[in-house]
Amino acid sequence: MKQQIEFAHVSLVVADTTKSLTFYCDVIGFEQNMSRPAMTFAGAWLDIAKGEQIHLLEVENPDPVANRPEHGGRDRHSAFTIQQLAPLKQRLEEAKVAFTLSQSGRKALFCRDPDGNTLEFIEKPS
Repeated sequence: MKQQIEFAHVSLVVADTTKSLTFYCDVIGFEQNMSRPAMTFAGAWLDIAKGEQIHLLEVENPDPVANRPEHGGRDRHSAFTIQQLAPLKQRLEEAKVAFTLSQSGRKALFCRDPDGNTLEFIEKPS
């Protein structure tokens, strides 16, 4: 019998936890989970849904952003479903965060966080 495997969290390296929290909470709309225990490095946990999380891990030298593909769909990325893209697009535009639309024609967009980590948001079919 095959064991069921469920998603728990994805970890993203960031240079500045405070700056990243502004992006992930204020612009994207995730909630910070305050149950992260004290650790030897800065970071934060963000709740997505159903016990799934993003863990932000602050490191001195995060992944380089130079020479990454312009369109995030051609780069390593984490994908999330969202009820409606329009409100997110508006928040990204107001925050002057660049994004690209899916090249497949799906209702989806790609953006990068302040450290170049790519995020995909896919609108759920109505």
